[in-house]
Amino acid sequence: MASELPLTPLEGLRTIREVVAAEAAALASVARMLGGEAVEAAERIAACTGCVVVTGVGKAGWVGQKLVATLGSTGNRAHFLHPSEAIHGDLGRVGPDDLVIAISNSGRSEEVLKIAPHLRHHSAGLIAMTGNRNNPLAELADLVVPIGDHAEADPLGLAPTTSTTVMMAVGDAIAVWASRLVGFQSTDFARFHPGGSLGYKLAPVNRLMRPIDQCRTASATVTVRETMVVTGRTGRRTGAVMLLDAEGRIVGLFTDSDLARLLENRREDLLDANIADVMTTRFTKVQSGTLLVEAIEILRERRISELPVVDASGRPQGLLDITDVISAVDIGDQEQMSNRNEKAWPAATPSQRSFGRQMPRLAKRSAG
Repeated sequence: MASELPLTPLEGLRTIREVVAAEAAALASVARMLGGEAVEAAERIAACTGCVVVTGVGKAGWVGQKLVATLGSTGNRAHFLHPSEAIHGDLGRVGPDDLVIAISNSGRSEEVLKIAPHLRHHSAGLIAMTGNRNNPLAELADLVVPIGDHAEADPLGLAPTTSTTVMMAVGDAIAVWASRLVGFQSTDFARFHPGGSLGYKLAPVNRLMRPIDQCRTASATVTVRETMVVTGRTGRRTGAVMLLDAEGRIVGLFTDSDLARLLENRREDLLDANIADVMTTRFTKVQSGTLLVEAIEILRERRISELPVVDASGRPQGLLDITDVISAVDIGDQEQMSNRNEKAWPAATPSQRSFGRQMPRLAKRSAG
């Protein structure tokens, strides 16, 4: 295994770039050669009333497991069946409504060929993803998706590298089209990804909003000072008070920015004015059930820190606060959100600034 010449970092970089370039060229080649067979494979997957069963051995088996994962997360039920296990009893996992996809670059893998006739007999059909149509596996299949014969990228031309990259890409492409055929939507994606930052962003806004019993609300008929006294006693600290009419519908917001304007303009006399005279009446709200990712985009685009969530009649169900959004997403998304915030929001979140300091002080002054 020793090299005749010392291996240098420069040679290593050149080799790495050559491997990536070779695999990229193979992907470009297969993209040009793919035809109606790939489309038909996706159509069969979408029409399958059972499960998609994927089989393969060696590196092709790992590619098959990746295909199963992609199919499962994009709307098509799938599981992996190892050929050796299938021939020793696990063939019973295959039913007459299932569709089988066998993956083999050469089409000559002994384990796959041994089980392929049985898989075809027990299932609704057998699709072969293989290098070409002229091999034993292709002859056994109902449908062949040829991926082409590609030179492997390793120096010996033996290790599965280029071929597995092509297999994976073709599998992804077929799975993506199959997901579109079954009408897979972002809401479906959210159901299958309840955890992590993806789960949060694709979940309904109700999942992250502060429920109404944790929000600050007040009647739109009281004074500014009375509003602050009441809301200073209940609810989590936030940068906005939701103001309600007699029917409980939200008609305005009194935000930290509204309070800051009064104080900066030395208009403390307005603290005893009706809250309806100084509240924000042109505010943004979203319906209960709105996707969280859409609500976050509204926060960003409109440069606001709080977003009321209402039902069909306009009654508030909760409040989405930007600080809760930032704490919910993962570190990578926090960094991305932070970069956006520098442009979209004030450097210091208002809800932790003006209201936090001024409300207790003014409420105390009122009580004294």
